[in-house]
Amino acid sequence: MQKSSSPIPIIIPLIIGVIALSFSSIFIKWSTSPASVQGMYRLLFTVLLMLPFGIRRISEFRRISIKNWLLLGLSGFFLALHFLLWMGSLKYTTVASSTIILALEPVFIWFGAYFVFKERISVFAKLGMLIAIVGAGLIGWGDIGVSSTNLYGDLLSFIGTVAVAVHMLLGQKLLSQVSPYVYNLSVFSSAIVVFALYNLSLGVSFTNYDNKEWGIFFLLAIVPTVFGHMLFNWLLQYISATTVSMSILGEPVGASLLAVFLLQEKISAVQMSGGLLAIAGMILFMKVTHSNNNHESLLDS
Repeated sequence: MQKSSSPIPIIIPLIIGVIALSFSSIFIKWSTSPASVQGMYRLLFTVLLMLPFGIRRISEFRRISIKNWLLLGLSGFFLALHFLLWMGSLKYTTVASSTIILALEPVFIWFGAYFVFKERISVFAKLGMLIAIVGAGLIGWGDIGVSSTNLYGDLLSFIGTVAVAVHMLLGQKLLSQVSPYVYNLSVFSSAIVVFALYNLSLGVSFTNYDNKEWGIFFLLAIVPTVFGHMLFNWLLQYISATTVSMSILGEPVGASLLAVFLLQEKISAVQMSGGLLAIAGMILFMKVTHSNNNHESLLDS
């Protein structure tokens, strides 16, 4: 699938997005409210911030086909499922363990992109992916599975990672037909509905939270959602979902380092080595795929 050229160097939004996402697990750990409430208000505040910029885009919504409306709703459902499971996993395990499972995301996306979009990557790109995943695995090696509680958290994160992979693949398809603004607003809104129905069905309170919690909800909206997820959704216009997900491998590294300073969680020499490996693998993957994309563009021109 041919991508258009980005107006700014891809590396800039990728770095900003990774740093922003790294703060997500920290904010979630600081909160004592249910994951379903955190996810709902995280997206609700984001949508409220987006609305003033959509007045001139009403005609775009009218042109969306019924099929694409259904796909947008499905993408929102899987985004809500990802937030619910992954954010919930942080209640049971450490930042390193939960974010490390996200390292499997590019594997799921690559398999999906292979069958759906017929995307292929070179042997060196696969090697970079493998190095990054092994490195990310080392980050959580000393923590994963040390107890039944941690195992439950790991399982939640794993299923949540499958969900976000489906969400990303749907986004890659939809963003070839709708603008990033329309996509984000539609998907976030449908995810909010999913969360609201979930909370109503379980009798979870919508309002019984202190000022600290509301502050965390707002931070979750601004930092990892606007400067993280929205930025990565925007990037899907210019690079593949597989490449975007590979850059997200930087999140376990950043989140684990932040957890050391802000949550006093331990990080071992093995985990630090894993972080360096993950970064090396990401660089190899990005360099190879970028070179291949440039070569394809020259052949097509």
